[in-house]
Amino acid sequence: MPHPTLTDDWLAQDIDAWTRRVVRRHFDPEDGSPYWLARAGELPFDPRDITRYDELVEFDAFPLELLRTADPTTLVPQAVPRPLTGRIWESGGTTGTPCRVYYTEDMLVHRGVWRRWSFLAEGFEPRRRWLHAAPTGPHLIGNGCWEISELYASVVYGVDMDPRWIKRLIRAGRLADAGAYTDHLLEQITDVLTTQRVDYLNTTPALFQVLVRRRPELAAALAGVRLSGTQISPAMYREFAGILGGAPCGLSYGNTFGNAAGLPYEPDHDLLPYAPNYPQVTMAVVDKTDWRRTVGYGEGGQVRLTVLHDDLFLPNVLERDQAVRYDAGDRWPSDGVANVRPLQIAQSAPEGLY
Repeated sequence: MPHPTLTDDWLAQDIDAWTRRVVRRHFDPEDGSPYWLARAGELPFDPRDITRYDELVEFDAFPLELLRTADPTTLVPQAVPRPLTGRIWESGGTTGTPCRVYYTEDMLVHRGVWRRWSFLAEGFEPRRRWLHAAPTGPHLIGNGCWEISELYASVVYGVDMDPRWIKRLIRAGRLADAGAYTDHLLEQITDVLTTQRVDYLNTTPALFQVLVRRRPELAAALAGVRLSGTQISPAMYREFAGILGGAPCGLSYGNTFGNAAGLPYEPDHDLLPYAPNYPQVTMAVVDKTDWRRTVGYGEGGQVRLTVLHDDLFLPNVLERDQAVRYDAGDRWPSDGVANVRPLQIAQSAPEGLY
């Protein structure tokens, strides 16, 4: 099991020093990543001259289209021993074919340790029984089964969800079929909850809302719920917290590229804040018309994600989400985001059951 103080070590990192470390690793002439070394000659500056995190805006917004067609292993530095082994993870493919990234073991441990940190902070107990009702297969959220069982010493039941299929149904206007698929998922969740001893449910806000509305007695009987997705509002959170009666209702926000841990709900300001899995993941809220300009605290804008893993460098990923810029004060060394929601909801790019 990873050392429990890893998160303390990460939070103590200076972001400028971390930026220099990661950028120089990926642009090292001998051991850098093939993709970035090929790009280096096209850039109007020498990336190895970057000394501060704020200078990463010198890179353009990262072209996500590249991740739909390129070999994901070309983004991994040659310093990682070849041949590479492990998983390729994919995005949900909401706006086209999926984006693909390769996760090294260190990257999976980083994500898992932050998730364990969230479990502890939110009040979930180890050695309990979970139902994981969320995407699996190529989707990184499916790795949550390993995180729960191996890093939190728990037993996990599973219900698979195909987010691409339900989004395809919505795009095609087949709302009755989308409803039937939701019924199919709810039947499986209900079967596990009514025949097995389950303490905690891990799912998406939209799917948990279906359970709350149709089988409130099953939702109320849970010892806690953990939700991952973009479609949760403060009003939904209050509804969920009410039916759970004080049991943990944990949140996380993110995607295949990077995640953020939920911080406590702030009723005075009606805020659901999140803090990124620092320093390998940082988030900024930027002007929707100028992605290089960060908005003021308390203002809304588009989420800009930067991935600074030793083994994956993705600067300036412009997300399909909007949020409020959040000041976590002394609790976090970087900005947070709050009240995340889709930048635009349309039939051509639905969020589905997220």
